[in-house]
Amino acid sequence: MLHEYQDRIALGISFDYGANHNQKEIPFAKMHCEALGIRHITIPLDFMSQYFKSSLLAGADAIPEGHYDDENMKSTVVPFRNGIMLAIAAGIAESNGLKYVMIANHYGDHAIYPDCRKEFINAMDMAIMNGTYKQIHILAPYTSISKAEIARHGKKLGIDYSTTWSCYKGGDIHCGKCGTCVERKEALREAGIEDTTEYQA
Repeated sequence: MLHEYQDRIALGISFDYGANHNQKEIPFAKMHCEALGIRHITIPLDFMSQYFKSSLLAGADAIPEGHYDDENMKSTVVPFRNGIMLAIAAGIAESNGLKYVMIANHYGDHAIYPDCRKEFINAMDMAIMNGTYKQIHILAPYTSISKAEIARHGKKLGIDYSTTWSCYKGGDIHCGKCGTCVERKEALREAGIEDTTEYQA
């Protein structure tokens, strides 16, 4: 989607909320924005790691292993994370004369993340539209599609998946066992894309 919008004014935003993987994920996001000629900023949300309860905020050892369908994966939910980030992004969009806020939630998130589901996105879209003079809208093109479909789309755009990050544990290399690593492996395999990611397991 970024390539389709690069001819318009755009701004890339990352949020550093104290998650284990933020320090690995954010530099990649910045790198891809710079390659597309898009300004990138990082917004600190330190309060989330102080006051919110989630295994994502409790260190790598707290991250459960398995698939997102497993009950223990619910511990990775950061309460209302997307609501907070979308609200901030809407304010930044209006302050910069932008009309849309884009989010890359996807169908695989629906199992455990309530703030990734279509109903939530639609409700936030309505709230943001009614709460901004410019009637800013959310664009969430991946809400109803799988990670494999997203991977295929990325391949068409020339994405090098070795320059992306998924692992929730945030170590030097992908752990290969947490929910995001498991889904990364499955998605690339289903999409027929060679997985050059270095995994611990």
